[in-house]
Amino acid sequence: MERILNYIAGELIEPQSGEYLENIEPATGKVYGEIPDSAQKDVEAAVQSADKAFPAWSNTSREERSRIMLKIADLIDENLDMLAMAEAKDNGKPVKLAKSVDIPRASANMRFFATAILHESTEAHQTDGDAINMTLRSPIGVVGCISPWNLPLYLFTWKIAPALAAGNTVVAKPSEITPMTAFLFSKLCIEAGLPKGVLNIVHGLGPKVGQAIVEHKETKAISFTGGTQTGKRIAATAAPMFKKISLELGGKNPNIIFADCDFERALKTSLHSSFANQGQICLCGSRIFIERPIYEKFRDAFVAKASKLKVGSPYEPESQVGALVSESHFGKVRSYIDLAKKEGGKLLCGGDVVQLEGDYSGGYYLQPAVFENLPFNCRTNQEEIFGPVVTLTPFDTEEEVLNMANSTPYGLSASVWTNNLNRAYGFSSKIKSGIVWVNCWLFRDLRTPFGGVKNSGVGREGGWEALNFFMEKQNICIRL
Repeated sequence: MERILNYIAGELIEPQSGEYLENIEPATGKVYGEIPDSAQKDVEAAVQSADKAFPAWSNTSREERSRIMLKIADLIDENLDMLAMAEAKDNGKPVKLAKSVDIPRASANMRFFATAILHESTEAHQTDGDAINMTLRSPIGVVGCISPWNLPLYLFTWKIAPALAAGNTVVAKPSEITPMTAFLFSKLCIEAGLPKGVLNIVHGLGPKVGQAIVEHKETKAISFTGGTQTGKRIAATAAPMFKKISLELGGKNPNIIFADCDFERALKTSLHSSFANQGQICLCGSRIFIERPIYEKFRDAFVAKASKLKVGSPYEPESQVGALVSESHFGKVRSYIDLAKKEGGKLLCGGDVVQLEGDYSGGYYLQPAVFENLPFNCRTNQEEIFGPVVTLTPFDTEEEVLNMANSTPYGLSASVWTNNLNRAYGFSSKIKSGIVWVNCWLFRDLRTPFGGVKNSGVGREGGWEALNFFMEKQNICIRL
């Protein structure tokens, strides 16, 4: 039985209540560990620790902060296999996915922001020879970072890296569903020599731990990734306290395929963007719109490939689709498959529970489902499912597909497949989403802003957007 501990004031400690929650392995459906059932007292201790550490850390040179963060990145790389295995065990994703994407991107997050702070510049404006205006940036103080379960270490570091680099101290809460790599990360921070109290990790439930972080008067900013409903509650708490908030929320992303696309490339990438991480990525393209001249060809080819995806244990090299993250989420996704049928959708493949043998017989496995004949405005096409379920819809004109693409309350990402340069720019600019990938998916440049519009969130992460979020700007005007 693996027991996770909180990381507060540089030490790995028990929750003050002494109470623990079960940690379940999705691949087997069995309990394999315990996580702290922390509460307000644990958050209070973490905030006090962070507040105490802030003066020294905020005045630590950029070079030294960078050195420590780069050491943490090195340790992530050195422990790639261990962290990937832990991610797969905690989340249910294939080990090879964690090894090729999640853990390397966590290391990249630390490296990017560790080096970015070495190239920060201060703005100055000369006002007609009468004055010089300088814009200074300084860390905010104690900040709260709350990360989700789908890409645990990747998104955990995506938040804390810019916060630490900017000179803030952090109280962080990883998802209680996938806490293991954040726990292992705390051990790496100790090994790297991160000063005590600079990063504090409190494990536990959202209503008890996350809410306590958000409502604490000493947390100056909140960065959250997760569900839209939770984001609303965080905003309702933080806004009246005048805290800075960055909310990266849900998505119902369109994948738009024009007839002039590179067919094989669009097909291969669309399969990946539909079912990667069991469809449990906020950026997955769950609504696929195909121009009518190639609709049947694309549909048949897509279904043929989707039906052959290997669903299996995360630890088997051949597995392409692992286990869904939890029993409750497994039930939610299955309920949407039932809903799609009730709404008149034609199931082209998948949707069945996959029963593995032996130790994995109790795991949460589902064959990826593909539907057609569903109206664009039905619940299946409007609500976030967050699982291996996609719909196929033909379209005739750009105006028609643009209307369908923009019809949901979400606006996180979109993909467009076309070899027409004018369309690639002109059409993409009309899609109401924070990110549009043209002829690709999930291509990442850490310098670019990341975030959504509408119900997909508030604010932007990535690059200078993230660093500026975790800093306060001060204008100093000197009259000459």
